[in-house]
Amino acid sequence: MTRKRVAILISGRGSNMAALIEAAKAPDYPAEIALVLSNVPGAAGLARASEAGIATAAIDHKPFGRDREAFDRQLDAMLQEHRIDIVCLAGFLRVLGPQLVGRWNGRLINIHPSLLPAFKGLHTHERALAAGATQHGATVHFVVPDLDSGPIIEQASVPVLPGDTPDSLAARVLEVEHRIYPLALKRLAEGRI
Repeated sequence: MTRKRVAILISGRGSNMAALIEAAKAPDYPAEIALVLSNVPGAAGLARASEAGIATAAIDHKPFGRDREAFDRQLDAMLQEHRIDIVCLAGFLRVLGPQLVGRWNGRLINIHPSLLPAFKGLHTHERALAAGATQHGATVHFVVPDLDSGPIIEQASVPVLPGDTPDSLAARVLEVEHRIYPLALKRLAEGRI
């Protein structure tokens, strides 16, 4: 079996990254994590990936200012250099431009902490609670130029419990994220999507 080479893009601690790395340790998993890249040079997830023996890189977005295309070009060059087949966004807090998204069409996926199409964007747990939602969850989807609007690959829900806070709800949703993201990547790497 030829395993697909995967890059994980992060901006922080990398808990979903860790779930993907753990899944990829299985000998029959169809993907290998070949690169972890961050737009935040000091992101904690970079150290975690390095400890796991995975190549890491950082491209600080700040020097690019408002020139998103220049940042995207450098990011794409790094992905090409590492011969990446699939890109997983895992807490990557930067919107990618339409040219880069188009170049990676069908090979660029994201995990989002809501049951899309509900609660696109940020602060999903607070917004779910404010809306009186009875179910909340996570979605893995293909990335398209419109934020959190790509075709859905996997979803899983959790009940919203009486007395839930954004933090308690987020903790239960995160458990679901760690379960469905490796499953979605597996399906994509196997060509079943």
